[in-house]
Amino acid sequence: MTAEPQHYDDVLPNPGVEITPGNTAVVITDPQVDFLSEDGVTWHIVGPSVEKKETVANLKKLLEAAHATGTPVFVSPHYYYPTDHGWKCSGAFETMMHAINMFDRKGALTVEGFEGSGADWEATMKPLIEHDNVVISSPHKVFSPKANDLSLQLRKRCIDKIILAGMSANLCVKAHMRDLIEDGFEIAIAKDATAGAMLPKGDSYEAALLNFHMIASSVQTTDDLVSQMQA
Repeated sequence: MTAEPQHYDDVLPNPGVEITPGNTAVVITDPQVDFLSEDGVTWHIVGPSVEKKETVANLKKLLEAAHATGTPVFVSPHYYYPTDHGWKCSGAFETMMHAINMFDRKGALTVEGFEGSGADWEATMKPLIEHDNVVISSPHKVFSPKANDLSLQLRKRCIDKIILAGMSANLCVKAHMRDLIEDGFEIAIAKDATAGAMLPKGDSYEAALLNFHMIASSVQTTDDLVSQMQA
């Protein structure tokens, strides 16, 4: 009798991503207060997953390793301006985000009220994000990078391999993974440098993890990816 598979790798190939200097970058989605801080408006649903995965600590490890090795970092943030609240249709999570004023800013051309707001960077990562080695793309507006300039910023630096992390696993990280793969990038997921909402009948992180293994070229721990960056 054939044994039941015990792990994704038992039934799925593992193409892998060779991390090479010059054409590899770290990409982080939504490293912001509203997702990663107890003061954030979604902490009641994402907090348990963030704490369990030690997401903030692992994101900091990635950023520190990137700076130490000269690996470029790209941040794809999520902002909503007053004009965005005029949208006439939206999905479930979008509707919730607008209702709780998640990632709100006063406008595209002002940083008034930004400091310490839900749209600001998580406080302990802020010094690592406000760094010469970090490119901040224009904001994505739903989940994927279709509406921002992330791919352009990566291509203009001849990047074709990405270590992807950030928030949240089944929404922006997964959407960025899918779009960037279809743009021709190789993707390695830092599986413990992300997290997801815990809902009454579903763990969105576990749902994302299955998709990561089915779609990305590599799914690894932060420590393993950091070791490869350092090597």
